Amino acid sequence: MPDPTPPTRRGLLDGLHRFAFISSCAYAVLIALLATPFFQRHAMYQHAIRIPWGANFDLPEKYGLAPGKTMNTKLVTTDNVKIGSWFVLSEPFYQEYRASSPVLPTQPPLEVIQTALRTYPTILYCHGAAATRAAPARMQHYSSFSSRLQANILIIDYRGFGDSEGIPSEAGLAEDAKTAWRWLMEQGAKPEDIMIIGHSLGTGVVTSLARSLAQENLKPRGVALLAPFTNLATLVETYSIRGIPILQPLQSFSFGRKLIKTLLRHEFDTLSVIQDINVPVLIAHSQDDMDIPYHHARTLLDKLLDPHLPEAISLPATPDVLLTQEEYKAYLDAEKERRAARSELVRKTELPSFGTIEEFDGTAGKVVYVETFWGKHNEVGLQEGIQDVIASTFRLGSRL
Repeated sequence: MPDPTPPTRRGLLDGLHRFAFISSCAYAVLIALLATPFFQRHAMYQHAIRIPWGANFDLPEKYGLAPGKTMNTKLVTTDNVKIGSWFVLSEPFYQEYRASSPVLPTQPPLEVIQTALRTYPTILYCHGAAATRAAPARMQHYSSFSSRLQANILIIDYRGFGDSEGIPSEAGLAEDAKTAWRWLMEQGAKPEDIMIIGHSLGTGVVTSLARSLAQENLKPRGVALLAPFTNLATLVETYSIRGIPILQPLQSFSFGRKLIKTLLRHEFDTLSVIQDINVPVLIAHSQDDMDIPYHHARTLLDKLLDPHLPEAISLPATPDVLLTQEEYKAYLDAEKERRAARSELVRKTELPSFGTIEEFDGTAGKVVYVETFWGKHNEVGLQEGIQDVIASTFRLGSRL
């Protein structure tokens, strides 16, 4: 019997079938590649994207910093990996140093760095995935932090990034951050004068460092998490590239969700360790972040709030379990008590042109949450409003 479908429509259907088949095969190949350690590592860290390409780290002036303001040096980790770093002088210290010397050296000598550490607070900055410490948006952070926060900044390129040796891994990045901390201590810095700031991937690195320091009973000035995520397993469920959730098709099936979590070789589980931090914490996220949704930051805030609220009653994990009327009433009453306790504990300020600031007194000091309307993913730390909150929370903006 002849096919009644018109030739034009039949050709269109055949084309759609071929497109669906090719797309499905390509997607399957993509998932298979991401399951291998090599490709997963490159997708996770994106360290091969070395923006700016061919960067000359001996010339930070080429990327916007003032002459003689920055020392380029290599730090050596306990596993003998050399990582590239910059130490940027705080703006007021740099101006004093500049005025005292008619001819500035190419970069400040170590004794000047040591004096700067004794004179102004210092930020240990852990950047996000991809690019290098000379990337344009990161350069803006250093200039802004050194002037508006009046702080020195130590920036590292993790192993495998920029001009650093090695291959990135979760344990490796944790060691890189710990190496930067030890270097600051060796140069005479005091723990209470060091502010630790992480952005994106760097928030996972920073919380690991802060937890390690807490276990040694060391207390930095504070920890700031800019555009953080709860953990990698949750992040991949929501992560998108230019607004496209590339793993969303797998999330539609329980098998797909389990497969992703099984194949992940990295955790960066900030949610499980954030309560171990023993110093004040600031969390900042923007509502227009297309890379990491801001509900990750809200979940971290809730985790820090949880010990200060009445105990919650959990609903059944499966929808087929029915609650009795008494059980459901107990759940509603518990939630009402928690909301009332939260409203008493949390001081909330709404700024119509900026966003919302919430703060409360936590177990280890003040906890501050800033949710802005704007800032996207990479520029949230450049919001002057956020920098002002960082300055007031952690007593930055003046000499020691």
